[in-house]
Amino acid sequence: MEEMRLQKYLANCGVGSRRSCEQYILDGKVTVNGKVVTELGTKIIEGKDLVTYQGKIVENNEKKVYILLNKPVGYVTTVKDQFARDTVLDLVKVKERVVPVGRLDMYTSGALILTNDGDFVYKYTHPKHEINKTYTVTLKGMVTNEEVEKLKNGVDIGGYTTRPAKVKILKTDTEKNISRLEITIHEGKNRQIRKMCDAIERKVLALHRSKIGNISVKDLEIGKWRYLQKSELM
Repeated sequence: MEEMRLQKYLANCGVGSRRSCEQYILDGKVTVNGKVVTELGTKIIEGKDLVTYQGKIVENNEKKVYILLNKPVGYVTTVKDQFARDTVLDLVKVKERVVPVGRLDMYTSGALILTNDGDFVYKYTHPKHEINKTYTVTLKGMVTNEEVEKLKNGVDIGGYTTRPAKVKILKTDTEKNISRLEITIHEGKNRQIRKMCDAIERKVLALHRSKIGNISVKDLEIGKWRYLQKSELM
């Protein structure tokens, strides 16, 4: 039987993302064979070693599920919110214990994947895999070609210069004084699109993530979810 790192086992069992499971270990919330473990290098053998998280036995007996949600504005991307706000899990009701893959802020709508597959979470959130994320952003005012070029080439979002992005103008409306852009990035900095727009001094009126990689919410009603097809998985 093959050994695996404890945090990977916890993530595979749907306890959380690999990074959050690392923190659970450091916080002393995990035991192996009855002993609290706080070393991230700890390895276990599935089916032989007994692992618990917060006193509950952790077993990898759930089938793997992959869900695409078209998140509405007003929901936070977390499993449980300390301020009792509505979370994306209030919209996705399944028996499996799923976690969001990455984040969308409360005021951003669009594509969000949820799963109980820790390896999948790792692949989709680790920067080295460079998964494209495509957004539609509505901005106040008439965006210029010069501003588009700045976004394409990279802008300073507070001590960090963004990598080259794909940017195109979808629509301008002089009467409403708005512009709509499509921006594709593969980074995952916190509130990155909003900060990029701040860098060109444009106010974001609406932000929607339309695609993650090749997975689109084009035909999925806002607030609804569906299971991903095998052909959509990495």
